[in-house]
Amino acid sequence: MNTVQYKCPNCGAELTFDPEHQNFNCEYCDTSYTEAEMQQLYQNMEQQANQNADAAAETLESENDDKAFENETRLYTCQNCGAQIIAEAETSATFCYYCHAPVVLAGRLTGEYKPAYVLPFAVTRDAAVKKFHDWCKKRWFLPKSFTSEKQLEKMTGVYVPFWLTNCDAKADVTALAKKERSWRQGDYRVTETKEYAVKRLAKVPYRGVPADGSQKIEDALMDAIEPFSYDKMKPFSMKYLSGFMAQKYDVPYDQILPRIHKRIDTHAVKVVERSITGYSSHVVTSHNVQMENIRHDYVLLPVWFMHYQYHGKDYDFAMNGQTGTQAGTPPLSWPKALICSGVIAAAVIGLAILLGGYLFR
Repeated sequence: MNTVQYKCPNCGAELTFDPEHQNFNCEYCDTSYTEAEMQQLYQNMEQQANQNADAAAETLESENDDKAFENETRLYTCQNCGAQIIAEAETSATFCYYCHAPVVLAGRLTGEYKPAYVLPFAVTRDAAVKKFHDWCKKRWFLPKSFTSEKQLEKMTGVYVPFWLTNCDAKADVTALAKKERSWRQGDYRVTETKEYAVKRLAKVPYRGVPADGSQKIEDALMDAIEPFSYDKMKPFSMKYLSGFMAQKYDVPYDQILPRIHKRIDTHAVKVVERSITGYSSHVVTSHNVQMENIRHDYVLLPVWFMHYQYHGKDYDFAMNGQTGTQAGTPPLSWPKALICSGVIAAAVIGLAILLGGYLFR
């Protein structure tokens, strides 16, 4: 396997992608390079690395090796310090654990695992940490260690594999609608209710319906940080991964499709319902939504992640790397909660005693 590291032509240090300015920076000589300059400098290197990786993959496939460990792990050599890096099969970009140089694992994102597009990070790490602090300030009962510097070091920018679906949804919706009117007649109020069978047929276009393609990431967590804006999407290039983590998908599209259909089914019915007007009320009695002209793209979308363990339980925090939208289930510090409950209880008892003494004077 080969690795690709983007070196500064000026001083030889590593180049990383800068989300704030959308360019590539060298932290040592403070030189910046545009996307066009990077394309000109490293296009040949990426092509050569992929050719070498493909050749190596063919050689490995010809060897009969059934050891589970070797099937589930990969070994890479850091070009910066010579250290060997072990990565999981799903990992496509990482850091050298010794010299902390960003390393892109060439060959992992070729063929069927090569994304069509990548959405570069727009939220910097400093901005992500600040947003996380602001998020935590609204939650009183967090453990102190949750916002410690040691914990914040674990916040990592990850390009998450997503499937984007384009299709036309053909929706057939039937509803029972009612019209009601009432009037007073002598000493009585009369109410008249008329029922109508309402039918709607519509074709609703959908573009870029997302679903993550990673088994390790909770689907609900990814749904909570949507939406992503695709207008900044770029044709895939490994240079955007420099300085970040990345994973290749481990859930194929055919397994994702039922989840996509469920999302489109729910949304399409709501869209069609909006056309049922002029009635006092209505209830959908049946519906059928079919997806037509289905097309999909495999893309990488930016997410800031932080994993936390507390009292034997795992907690995950995620932030949209483009918009800053945050989601997660924070841990609860029971000592803090109990102290707060005790203070409130003491205040209530004290107030009751005070009021009781005043009433019996």
